[in-house]
Amino acid sequence: MSRNISQIRNIGIVAHIDAGKTTTTERILYYTEATHKMGNVDDGTTETDFDKEEASRGITIYSAAVTCQWKNAIINIIDTPGHVDFTAEVQRSLRVLDGAVVVFSAVEGVEAQSETVWRQADNFNVPRLCFINKMDRIGASFEGTLEQLKKRLHANPVPITIPMGAGHEFTGIIDVINKKALYFDAATFGKNYRIEEVPEEYAADLDNWRTNLLDVVSDLDEEIMMAYLEGEEVTPEQINAALRKGTLERKLQVTYCGSSLDYCGIQPILDGVISFLPSPLDVPPVEGEHPSPGKRDETHQVRKTDPNEPFCGLIFKIVADKHADLCFVRVYSGTLRSGSRVLNPRTGKKELISQLWHIQADAREKLETDSVEAGDIVGAIGPKDVVTGDTLCDHKAPVLLESITFPETVISMAIEPDSNADRKKLEDALTLLGKQDPTFKAKVNEETGQTIISGMGELHLEIITNRLKDKEHYNLNVKIHKPRVSYRETVQSATECEEEFSRSAEGKTHYARVKVRVEPAEKAEGIEVISKLKPGDIPADAEKIVRQAVLESAQSGGMVGYPLMHVRFTILNVGYREGESSEEALRAAAAHAVQTAIGQAQVGLLEPIMKVEVVTPSEFLGNIQGDLNQRHAHILGSEPRGHLVAIQAQVPLARMFGYSNHVRSLSQGRASFSMEPLQYSLAPQSVLDDMLR
Repeated sequence: MSRNISQIRNIGIVAHIDAGKTTTTERILYYTEATHKMGNVDDGTTETDFDKEEASRGITIYSAAVTCQWKNAIINIIDTPGHVDFTAEVQRSLRVLDGAVVVFSAVEGVEAQSETVWRQADNFNVPRLCFINKMDRIGASFEGTLEQLKKRLHANPVPITIPMGAGHEFTGIIDVINKKALYFDAATFGKNYRIEEVPEEYAADLDNWRTNLLDVVSDLDEEIMMAYLEGEEVTPEQINAALRKGTLERKLQVTYCGSSLDYCGIQPILDGVISFLPSPLDVPPVEGEHPSPGKRDETHQVRKTDPNEPFCGLIFKIVADKHADLCFVRVYSGTLRSGSRVLNPRTGKKELISQLWHIQADAREKLETDSVEAGDIVGAIGPKDVVTGDTLCDHKAPVLLESITFPETVISMAIEPDSNADRKKLEDALTLLGKQDPTFKAKVNEETGQTIISGMGELHLEIITNRLKDKEHYNLNVKIHKPRVSYRETVQSATECEEEFSRSAEGKTHYARVKVRVEPAEKAEGIEVISKLKPGDIPADAEKIVRQAVLESAQSGGMVGYPLMHVRFTILNVGYREGESSEEALRAAAAHAVQTAIGQAQVGLLEPIMKVEVVTPSEFLGNIQGDLNQRHAHILGSEPRGHLVAIQAQVPLARMFGYSNHVRSLSQGRASFSMEPLQYSLAPQSVLDDMLR
């Protein structure tokens, strides 16, 4: 049975860790009758945190796709992690979503990962709603959180539900549009609620917030402005239409409040998802390129959200299954049918779609039909040679969508099996984990023979290694060695070098000479190769070979062996002789010139600098600041957040190993912190000297 595209909502629930995303999702699933039992994060019984690590830690690690129905709409929800080590899960979800609900704690307000998530949503042009959660907690401040949204996120929150009281005095919420008080029944876990007149003590608050709301919608709609100025009643339908327009244009964020834990305020959010967030028809057509650039007039491709268009979809997540890999696919155009063969333009191979499933967390609910139309999200079984970010499309109308880019890893550690018998098993497991998680890398160090795994943080690698050891997953006995920082190298001065390759073999001379300049290039993310050769100096094929050889040689690393960063290589001159300058000679001369140039330049070691935020009760502020100073932190400042203080700092990653345990001991377990990669900066010379000894 096909679904009405206008009634589909593809949304994400995103926030900082512990703001209440997963609890909010559990309430949504219960109220939409997608589940019949209310899960609890503290009990490890939530529907979306189905992984053992998630249930035991009470955090979300892997984004979970769930489908539910509210009124006449189908809602595909991606419940994403809040911990920064798993930010790629958020990033790849936002890439395929049409809208988002961003959850904030009314106590902590806007936190570090809230900013990261908001920035990512901005990058992907995702319209969003805001939910100010935990109004029942001591220290909750609705207005304070709104101010932080404006100040720290440059947001334009427009509240349409406001709280009655806060902390222990929180009793319910007020619907600003309909001017009614809502009281949620704890006995039915919030499923039932009463609609009553607004209590007298909140009448003035309601008037103020409603005036604010009408001011906002008046700016969006001339009819509302005229009615408002002439003292006429503005209808809820007019207000909703204006708010929808403002949300889709990303001029404002409709904002709700409540307490997920106390079952209060969730149903209005569901109404808002339908009323204000876009359907697949409301978002622009997806754009891509023809996978064969030589195709004239076909390079730029557009696919509309239409079941009759050629099929086009994006794999945004891969989950390893006992029987087969499960690919999460956002269908952008056309119709995807089970049993069909589709093209992967990255590999040029056709992939079989053997089965299609709608996903209910880790359980699978079989599709009633064997096809999924444009606008929907589905689990597909069958594709084999695919990775996250791959496009799938109709082989008669190929298109290559922009892939998903992920941040570089910042931390590495060595891993080895307890026995040689497990070596192949470990290799296969790491390959599978790398396929599922694009921010996890595993490679063998050619010099030491060690297997090195890399990720986004200590917790990230800890979760990976626990999965390897777990009997239900890979059941491997592995040894882990001390984490190490993923350094980079750069050059701090410009230098030029010319090298010649000349060799006779079997009566034939192989000759080439290459001159290159290496210099710092702050704007180059990694390695930039440019050519100063004039057209016709050497054959185009030869220039291409030299360019490739320079890049490959540079990618082998600097003096210490770490990848180069912020470096530009310029090909200045190539000595070329017809019949003698073979590919081998050109490559050898170029590689030699690059390595000699690097050796002659002044090399600098770059270390990852982390953006750190520590939130602590004020009595521990001095201890924590003193400890950060000892870690060579650059403290940017601090700000009050209710009864807590948030410290912002930039700290070298090498100084932050084991910090989670240390900060707890400094604060009697009451401080929390978040950390995310910020930039690479020059490490102290002593660090490089130690490596070169």
